[in-house]
Amino acid sequence: MHHFTPTSSERNLISHIFPENGTCRDGEWEKYFCYKSIEVPDGYTGPHLHFPMTFCGVSKLVEAFKHKQQLHARYVLQLLGETWRLLRILTNINHVSTSHTKEITICGDLHGHLEDLLLIFYKNGLPSSERPYVFNGDFVDRGKNSLELLLILFGFLLVYPNDVHLNRGNHEDHIVNMRYGFTKEVLGKYRMHGKKILQLLQEIFSWMPLATVIDGKILIVHGGISNKTDLHTIARVDRHKYVSALRPSKPNHCAVNSSRRTQTIKSNNRNAGGPVAGRRRVCSLSHDSSATALRCELPRRSLHNLPISPQLSWTVEEELKRRRRLAGFDQTYGEQQRSESDSDPECEATTETDEHEWKQIVDLLWSDPMPQNGCIPNNVRGGGCYWGPDVTEAVLGRHNLQLLIRSHECKQDGYEFCHNRRVLTIFSASNYYEVGSNRGAYIRIGPDLIPHFSQYQASQTCRDLTLRQSVGWTERSALRALRKQLFVHKSDLISAFQEFDPNNTGMICLRDWASATESVLKLSLPWRVLRPQLVNSVQNGMVDYQQWIRELSITERSLEISDTSILETMYRNHSNLETIFRIIDTDHSGLISFEEFRQTWKLLCSHLKTEISDEAIADLAQSIDFNKDGSIDINEFLEAFRLVDPSAHS
Repeated sequence: MHHFTPTSSERNLISHIFPENGTCRDGEWEKYFCYKSIEVPDGYTGPHLHFPMTFCGVSKLVEAFKHKQQLHARYVLQLLGETWRLLRILTNINHVSTSHTKEITICGDLHGHLEDLLLIFYKNGLPSSERPYVFNGDFVDRGKNSLELLLILFGFLLVYPNDVHLNRGNHEDHIVNMRYGFTKEVLGKYRMHGKKILQLLQEIFSWMPLATVIDGKILIVHGGISNKTDLHTIARVDRHKYVSALRPSKPNHCAVNSSRRTQTIKSNNRNAGGPVAGRRRVCSLSHDSSATALRCELPRRSLHNLPISPQLSWTVEEELKRRRRLAGFDQTYGEQQRSESDSDPECEATTETDEHEWKQIVDLLWSDPMPQNGCIPNNVRGGGCYWGPDVTEAVLGRHNLQLLIRSHECKQDGYEFCHNRRVLTIFSASNYYEVGSNRGAYIRIGPDLIPHFSQYQASQTCRDLTLRQSVGWTERSALRALRKQLFVHKSDLISAFQEFDPNNTGMICLRDWASATESVLKLSLPWRVLRPQLVNSVQNGMVDYQQWIRELSITERSLEISDTSILETMYRNHSNLETIFRIIDTDHSGLISFEEFRQTWKLLCSHLKTEISDEAIADLAQSIDFNKDGSIDINEFLEAFRLVDPSAHS
């Protein structure tokens, strides 16, 4: 239910907020994300950073975040800029070595759980040249401190570039971030500079390495593998092309002549100097200098090209351009421009090579193991595959590896072996679904390459829970999420129920209720088994579906809205709406006008292909303008539509 499968209309919406095709030249990035004009006020009480970063500096950052302090935007941008410069010189596959005096610590998903990261550091020690770490992706989303967690990891990466390794996860993706909270977190914490921070993070995510190999024997990737996985291909991929792994790269720029290319490479190398100059290059399994040169020569993409959906009317398109200009997205890059390569037929479509490379990356980030042999599409997640023990044996054997370590899935004990103990899942975010739902864990590996596990739970209140209590916490969390899904599909459910109730009695049998519910939500759930937790209105095996619909989740405030379709659209697109509101709120006041409110809804509806009248939008705006000042308070608007469980008030 929570796995991300974007619809085509949702991708169009996101492509307007985040440019789909690319990056600009290094000099333009330096100019656009320049922090020097941002002043730190005298009253600022947070940490002050100095560069190049030192162990002392990043330790102070850890202490500051531990005490709920916020880093000033100037230092955030400066730290991200230094991280971007370093990541660009790293290879796709990091190669790490153990020694008799040095174990390597491997952490799985953290998802913004800063308390888990701090607990790991307390139990295992801070990263250093004697205590190297591999962090296996999914640093952000879901948790409330994703940005702080990222900044700590980036700080240690800058201090110990050969001993701290960050693999990219499927949540290091700006499209996923819009759905699962990281975009909202950044815009909420940094209203003035949040958009710049997000764009720089989008660039940073695309430069993160894809895998790490320990002693040539243990492969670490975030999601998994497929029967097509080839580490030699992965080592040569221009990973930066795949800003989002949810869609293949669209090459907009073809090769230029060799003299111009050489000149660009020299310029890039100069820009890549500075703080990281003189550092040792991190090695890679199956990667050589020619591959490095190849990746350097690949043309950079441009932020100039912003695709406009042909489905949009001209009015909406112009309005969108105006909104983006006001929001500051086009301050540096200007309006759309047609590049010289647009007329080159070789650049018009994604090549077979690009498609193959993209699938390789998607498999690494999104795949899950299964007990059966074979390799099948991962339709639950909408990307990657399910792969079996035979695929594990083949891929590990082909590359002379003995173990695959991956993350990507929450495990009750924080870790789990499968495929004859040749695949190991590690998950480091404790209490992931709910307090007490799971432990977190990390791995230590020495020269014998035998994994040793440490488990923990960040909350003291949940450490003494029994298994039955822990499962209960998780079940209640899942049922709350399920009730919300039922509520937002209320109209569709009523229509499905009425097909089984031709006489309009308001009653249908349990079998028909389960069949109709599955036909609408398509979650493949055992609805008749779940019925006691979901439906109370049952008499003689018949469900009073009208009463049941009324008993589903309700809104916190009682709003007089005549058009219920706008409410359902609101609930289904709650996260996207908030992000758009934050972008439209160009003066960062937290207020938007009625007209801006209307334009937001019209823009969203054009992408969703949903018809909502101006009268319905005006009715909604007036209902939530509680102080009648003619403007909408964003936070008040979102609170007005917060779903609550009516049973909690009984």
